[in-house]
Amino acid sequence: MLPQEVLEAGYAELAACGLSQRKAEYIGDLARHFVEGSLHVAEWAEMEDEVVIAELVQVRGIGRWTAEMFLIFNMLRPNVLPLGDLGLQRAICLNYFGGRTVSLRTMRRVAAAWAPWRSVATWYLWRSLDPIPVEY
Repeated sequence: MLPQEVLEAGYAELAACGLSQRKAEYIGDLARHFVEGSLHVAEWAEMEDEVVIAELVQVRGIGRWTAEMFLIFNMLRPNVLPLGDLGLQRAICLNYFGGRTVSLRTMRRVAAAWAPWRSVATWYLWRSLDPIPVEY
């Protein structure tokens, strides 16, 4: 569906597709932002990560974590550090501090060494939590 079609469908039709009322509202708001042109999608490739995040979090239902996941997985940005991600926090604590809980500030300092590849480091740290090693 195109954004205009999502708006025309309305929340009831979106909910009939299996979405909760809340998620239908979020998708509707995202579609509204696209239709109104308040999202500068054509410019995202040239925008800094923080600028794209700031634009995305203006959409109801999109928080910083969701925007960061979008940058990592959809835009393939190599230097995103999603410190709000509990898996990443756990992996940093396990791999760098023997499982001891540390502050986000401390995690940020550790992650500074990973730039400009903090997204890649995040992927590896997530994988470090997998109970079964992957064999290739």
